[in-house]
Amino acid sequence: MGMLYLVPTPVGNLDDITLRALKVLKEADLILAEDTRTSGLLLAHYDIKNKLCAHHKFNEHQTAEAFAARMAAGEVMALVTDAGTPCISDPGFMLVRACVARGVEVQCLPGATAFVPAIAASGIPCERFTFEGFLPQKKGRATRLEELKGETRTMIFYESPHRLLKTLTQFVDTFGPDRHISVRREISKLHEQGVNGTMAEAVAHFTDNAPRGEFVIVVEGADTPKQAARKQRRQEREDNA
Repeated sequence: MGMLYLVPTPVGNLDDITLRALKVLKEADLILAEDTRTSGLLLAHYDIKNKLCAHHKFNEHQTAEAFAARMAAGEVMALVTDAGTPCISDPGFMLVRACVARGVEVQCLPGATAFVPAIAASGIPCERFTFEGFLPQKKGRATRLEELKGETRTMIFYESPHRLLKTLTQFVDTFGPDRHISVRREISKLHEQGVNGTMAEAVAHFTDNAPRGEFVIVVEGADTPKQAARKQRRQEREDNA
């Protein structure tokens, strides 16, 4: 019986990869890559000469079972995506499911992912959060935002530069202009930047500064009933002072 390794790759700086990840990439019988050109650059950077095969969202329906069968027969494979951890807003789930169904062991190496440094550096509570990834582009988008309106946990979203301002404007409509937010771009890259403040301030910033790069958005959760009651009492005391 073989094995599948899910190998996180750097989201920016190529030094953000573990020694174990490099060892797995060197020793695997085959590396499955979301984009063989992108992964080829990473392998070349570390002088790793190994076989690459494309496995992405456009072919995984056709390839997952075949690769799982080969691993069940004894091959060891490593799955990488363009950046970050496979299966987290990236291809991989179908292959993992096929492996589990065949009894193939799956190991996910710890490593790079964009949302963890974003929430840790946000200044927004991070002991409990919900990862939403990319919102639906069209159908179901408004419905999902409405469902999240009362979410009390911190929320994490991914967004592309050309949709960022539209998304932030929708957030203002859904969560209100005063909700706290942290918008981080190009995590671990040369031009990494974080914008912290209210929803309205974030909209103003990116209206004046064209969004560039890939974004992680961290949104403060709604007040719990107890928090809302405390704020109400505090406001009443201030009004009566």
